[in-house]
Amino acid sequence: MKSKKDNIAEYILYLWQMEDYLRAFPQNADATPELHELNEMMHREGIMDGGHLQLANNALSELEGLHAQLLDEDAMYRAAVIRLTPQLNLLKAKTDRPTMSDIEACLVLLYQIMMLRLQKREISAETTTVQTQATQLLQYLSKLYLVNSTL
Repeated sequence: MKSKKDNIAEYILYLWQMEDYLRAFPQNADATPELHELNEMMHREGIMDGGHLQLANNALSELEGLHAQLLDEDAMYRAAVIRLTPQLNLLKAKTDRPTMSDIEACLVLLYQIMMLRLQKREISAETTTVQTQATQLLQYLSKLYLVNSTL
């Protein structure tokens, strides 16, 4: 399983992908010990029809906490978030959860792009630009999370 400490953003995206996989292919839940464990967690948490594992929600919450801290302390980070905010607001407006956090919106964006690529669908140049900005923001957060978690 991906480790939260290696890259927390990738860890969250991986958990979301495994959740969708287990919902789509429940017959494969025992294919590996890891899938079995995740499937059991999903059943215990009652999220077989939707929602995210508490593991993913906790990791997202940690990332959002670091995000809030950086908004107060890091002017370059704050500027990067401000540049990305209009696109994230457009994305949020198109979802059933327009009040989701900016960090969750970045992750949703990257997850949706991953799904489009799997479907071999075209991705616009504008979306690719926003993807690059969201990726850079999450990479920065993930690196700082790693540094803070090893202190």
